[in-house]
Amino acid sequence: MPNKVRYFTDNQEKLARYGKALSHPVRVFILDYLANNINKCCYSGDMAEELPIARSTLSEHLKELKKAGLIQGEINPPFIKYCINRENWQEAQQMLNLFFKR
Repeated sequence: MPNKVRYFTDNQEKLARYGKALSHPVRVFILDYLANNINKCCYSGDMAEELPIARSTLSEHLKELKKAGLIQGEINPPFIKYCINRENWQEAQQMLNLFFKR
């Protein structure tokens, strides 16, 4: 199988992934909520009480943020605790800052 032609750099793809994760107000709310939470982590049920959306919809948004690497989850059945993924959070900040300084 021949090598796939790449048009985009790894950084461009990563920046697009972070951008997609930030492209919905619910996901921005979730990141803001987690970043400003005193305990730095919280259960999805706590966020569900703050948002006027179904838990299944919240779950999909959490899944997108996790897929982008901006949050991480710790499963303790029947609960899932979410936190900001600090390493990727800082990387996204740096990448966005560099991108907008151009």
